[in-house]
Amino acid sequence: MANELIATAVRNALASVEIPGGGELAGYGGLSEIIVTTGAVAFAISVAPGMEAAFGPARVAAQAAAEKVAEGRKVMVSLTSDRAQAATGQAKAQGRPGPPPREAVPGVRHIIAVGSGKGGVGKSTVAVNLALGFAAEGLRTGILDADLYGPSIPKLLGLEGKPAVRDDGIFAPHEAYGLKAMSIGSMLTANQAVVWRGPMATSALRQLLRESDWGGLDVLVVDLPPGTGDIQISLVQQVPLLGAVIVSTPQDLALIDAKKAMDMLLRTDVPILGLIENMSYFVAPDTGERYDIFGHGGAKAAASTFDIPFLGEIPLVMSIRESSDAGRPVVATDPDGAEAQAFRAIVRAILAASPQLKP
Repeated sequence: MANELIATAVRNALASVEIPGGGELAGYGGLSEIIVTTGAVAFAISVAPGMEAAFGPARVAAQAAAEKVAEGRKVMVSLTSDRAQAATGQAKAQGRPGPPPREAVPGVRHIIAVGSGKGGVGKSTVAVNLALGFAAEGLRTGILDADLYGPSIPKLLGLEGKPAVRDDGIFAPHEAYGLKAMSIGSMLTANQAVVWRGPMATSALRQLLRESDWGGLDVLVVDLPPGTGDIQISLVQQVPLLGAVIVSTPQDLALIDAKKAMDMLLRTDVPILGLIENMSYFVAPDTGERYDIFGHGGAKAAASTFDIPFLGEIPLVMSIRESSDAGRPVVATDPDGAEAQAFRAIVRAILAASPQLKP
């Protein structure tokens, strides 16, 4: 109920914001639903192609008006023009100017994306443990949860409470196990869905990425959503990536989509640092016998097909699942165990191939 009251207050405040051509923003047909979470207020203003600059002052005024009634929440306002964005994606093929140059994120030396073609392959678990592996090698490391529709990082790292927002509107990331961490999940109530269209989601990603005080990182690991949609495209267009790591299970169904993810990255000139086969095999604790539950070797064969490195295998182990559910990732809580060493071996392979990561 409190969130509904704030949404109403924000809409009422937007009645004071004038838009080009006359009228007020609260009654404008291009104003989206106002989304309120425990830590943020978000809405989008959709305009006709070519009207973005004209609506710029209205967006600034809308942000200021909403902040007055948001009760300390971070206000995220996106100005979108869907047809214009679609046209940008076709610009290069038609010989017209393409997207603007990628801009580095202040306070971040390198960015590595972790993606997958399909959900359910353990991508977020791998991303968290890789980030912890980089930290264990002496790198100042952060992790950004870009899976806005299914954020897992708060659960995996045991984060509690929403991130602090400084007086200048900049997020102060959570800190856990030596990592700096940001996730929209920390701003949601239990079971609250993120019901955002693509333009609002990509705008939220931009703000989480660029309006957080990362404080000087050697590497930021970005946990992408599965697939090849708006958020992935937005990230690769906005920032220079050192490269991407793709996670798949051995089964053919997962590999089909993993190959599509790799194809998208290659088409957008993002280096692929390698492919990881997660849930690669299971060793029975009572007999020590190995079982290839999802098949075996498919990821390694796919890596060979794409001529990219095969980074290694992560076994299907009860301790990884239990520690992840408890917010105690294995690389941080059992660094000498076999499971943690599997992740750390992959990190060392990445560092060996990309020595510029080292401070």
